[in-house]
Amino acid sequence: MGFSDRILGKKNVNGGPRIESVSPAAALTGGEVRIAGSGLHPQELRRPRVQFGDVEGSVVVSSDSFLVARVPEGATSGPVVVATNGHVSNAQTVKVAVPIAENLHPVTSPALDAEGNIYVTFSGSRGQKVPVAVFKIDTNYAVKPFVAEMMNATAIAFDRQGQMYVSSRYDGAVYRVAPNGSMTTFAEGMGVATGVAFDREQNLYVGDRSGTIFKIGRDQQMFVFATLEPSVSAYHFAFGPQGDLFVTGPTTSSFDAVHRIDPHGTVRTFYRGLGRPQGLAFDAVGNLYVAASLSGKRGIVKITAEGKASLEVAGQGLVGLAFAPGKSVVLATNGAVHHLSWNIQGLALLPE
Repeated sequence: MGFSDRILGKKNVNGGPRIESVSPAAALTGGEVRIAGSGLHPQELRRPRVQFGDVEGSVVVSSDSFLVARVPEGATSGPVVVATNGHVSNAQTVKVAVPIAENLHPVTSPALDAEGNIYVTFSGSRGQKVPVAVFKIDTNYAVKPFVAEMMNATAIAFDRQGQMYVSSRYDGAVYRVAPNGSMTTFAEGMGVATGVAFDREQNLYVGDRSGTIFKIGRDQQMFVFATLEPSVSAYHFAFGPQGDLFVTGPTTSSFDAVHRIDPHGTVRTFYRGLGRPQGLAFDAVGNLYVAASLSGKRGIVKITAEGKASLEVAGQGLVGLAFAPGKSVVLATNGAVHHLSWNIQGLALLPE
């Protein structure tokens, strides 16, 4: 019988610990969650014990009314409890993302095709030629090389016909990639090409992180769509439910913005107050999710249509996300890809 099996049957008594809430309620291992309640700190000068199932997490900060705990390696989705002074709290559920591929180097969100296969770039450092530029992770989570001959592959987008396009920040080009992984040049001359996304009319948008967003029509005619402050790393794109383009581009500021660009190219600030915002995606009801830091805490930040922000997933190194079938999400860190059952439906990327 494990620790949690023994303690979950013990009743909370007056003066014992009680959990009122855990936020965020989802995390990667290594992420920090805030547990609020009462009686959470032992009377003696000792730290409380926090159990994620049968695995003990480390306590970062503790007081009687709240504590911050780090999700330990080996933790899985399930109950979290606090033990103090021989008593154990009630349990709350925390969802923990499952790693599905490691030893990667994505710099933005992964992409999914119509069958649910996941594609992620191994970008490498500037000018580094890596053996595999894009990996394919199938629905059984088998990782296979997909694209080899590309330098600094950055972002991936699919058009309505399921054709893949990949940007290269090395040569300022976007490549069209065939189902067998072979590639041809689709457009070039776009500086440090990073973010890519298609609108409803199948125009392709490409972000040159030095300050320009290009729009490329189906006839491959290209023009400047909008200009932004240069980014120190990359532009990241997602189209919202009303057809506006939402853009993040980390700068040297710790108080960065999410930009909203209407179909005419007019740039407005949608939300300001994020640290190093990167990959982003919308759910089916119009909430925006961004890999960023909020009030110094790294993870996935949810921003409602009204501009209210909250940290929804805790985790270090997150660079992007993509909603997946079955109300789940694929999360990319700077070295791995994770899957999280989240009960959130993603926005259809290319609505008719």
